[in-house]
Amino acid sequence: MSTTGHIAPYLPPGAAIRYLRRREIDISRWDNCILNATSPLIYARSFYLDEMAAGQWDALVLDDYKAVMPLTWRSKFGIRYLYQPAFTQQTGIFSPAPVSPALVESFLQMGARHFRFAEIYLNYTNAHPGLNPHINFTLNLNAHYSHLCARYKKDLTRNLRLAQRSPLTYTKDFDLTAALRDFRHEYTSRLPAITKDDYRRFEALCRFLQKQDQLLTRAVLDGRDQPLCSAVFLRDTHRFYLLHSTTLPAGRTAEANHYLLDQFIREWAGSSMILDFEGSDHPGIAHFYGNFGGVDQPYFFYRRNQLPWPVRWLK
Repeated sequence: MSTTGHIAPYLPPGAAIRYLRRREIDISRWDNCILNATSPLIYARSFYLDEMAAGQWDALVLDDYKAVMPLTWRSKFGIRYLYQPAFTQQTGIFSPAPVSPALVESFLQMGARHFRFAEIYLNYTNAHPGLNPHINFTLNLNAHYSHLCARYKKDLTRNLRLAQRSPLTYTKDFDLTAALRDFRHEYTSRLPAITKDDYRRFEALCRFLQKQDQLLTRAVLDGRDQPLCSAVFLRDTHRFYLLHSTTLPAGRTAEANHYLLDQFIREWAGSSMILDFEGSDHPGIAHFYGNFGGVDQPYFFYRRNQLPWPVRWLK
């Protein structure tokens, strides 16, 4: 029976998907596969998984690393299950070749042999009729700023005019500690699934990427040089990832977050980068990010529950 109910799995003759423990993975080949994939996302790099999954990840590997899928797992009551680590929006199957729905099915069926429960998000190249799409806005920054801002929605343009009436300053290299602290202060109660350990691991990841010149912090200050909002972006060769975006109470009335993202787009306009807004299915947030003229590049949710009763019912 098909894991997701629609597509028959298919592998070329002689091809095989192997299950590898973390210690068995050839990290050089793994990272090379991710870097050359049609979806070369930072979330699937070995250093990212080692930090955010606390080293508890295994993998499915097609042949000689022609396609790979990280398996981030936890264990409870002796049962291992797949979950999505904090600050890791999408993983799934990565390959330099196009990923077909049949290949997605093959990987999911193989994963189902090892995990009876899974709630994970597959990346934007893993489309499959049995998987639910989730919103993720992205903006290609390869055009001149005048062309990019011409695609802004009317209410964003209006809010930017309001922001320009205030003495706002867009600043680079804002203090990372302050940005992370403000995010936790403003949003911890709204994000109860993110633990103290998750925040600690994410900060360690940020410190590592900062040393690699793969982290940017930006902020908007008021006329007294007090922060109104801040943002933390991760970067790789192709993409900026908006991992943290914090608007303080005083920044809301000043439209500071609109101003920050507009200035970031102005800063990087004409580059070959993609700005990944990281969401969102929340109508208000989706509307906010959609105002910047990007496109929805959906990723996909996969859930499997073959736990024994009554554990299945409880979950």
